[in-house]
Amino acid sequence: MRAEPGRSVTSKVLALLDAFSPATPALTLSELARRTGMPLPTVYRRAAELVAWGALERGDDGRYRIGLRLWEVGSLAPRGLGLRELALPVMEDLYEVTHENVQLAVRQDLELVFIERIAGRHAVPVLTRVGGRFALHATGVGLVLLAHAPAEVQEQVLAAPLERYTELTITDPKRLRRCLAEVRRVGYAVSDRQVTMDALSVAAPIRVPEGVVAAISLVVAYDRADPVALAPLVQAAGRVVSRALSNSTRPAV
Repeated sequence: MRAEPGRSVTSKVLALLDAFSPATPALTLSELARRTGMPLPTVYRRAAELVAWGALERGDDGRYRIGLRLWEVGSLAPRGLGLRELALPVMEDLYEVTHENVQLAVRQDLELVFIERIAGRHAVPVLTRVGGRFALHATGVGLVLLAHAPAEVQEQVLAAPLERYTELTITDPKRLRRCLAEVRRVGYAVSDRQVTMDALSVAAPIRVPEGVVAAISLVVAYDRADPVALAPLVQAAGRVVSRALSNSTRPAV
């Protein structure tokens, strides 16, 4: 059996996994072939191997879905593991005080990744999910992470088109640059209806001696939000997690 030119077996497997998304969590073989650009027989063989290992699951409807084995492996990632374990009790305390959504995120290249979230039963709905990615320029946690990112990262984000989620999303690079400077000055970020028109988030940094490694936030309904009152709570939570990380021997990044 000859290998397809230009693509390794590993790249084919990764392409199959990358075909899934929150909008398309279940795909047929034909859909996988179309999304990956691979021949149907190749997709069939690789998908069968992934099912056998547990990375994919095939339902009674014939569609493939991400398997639990990937979640088991992903949960071992050291960058999120120690941070999540140390931050979760603090997030739970913050939730008990506010009964609002609490989020924890890290930066991955030019995006953020949510590694934990506590959703309030009666809190405002949010677009985020654990393991999900989002733009850095719109959310509270993203603004904190971007404000403390290396200069070259900031310049790449500022030079790229800034996606508009609502009419209040900051899409002007000069205005965003001023916003980032303000985040560094006051020690927290406020995203005022920049992702949805019914929500506001307040976020604070989580630091280790080397710098900011994560951000924690509250996401609340806009009509009951008081950023000035919420900021000290989020900042205090960030400081507690920062101390725990700095005193821990487990890797945070």
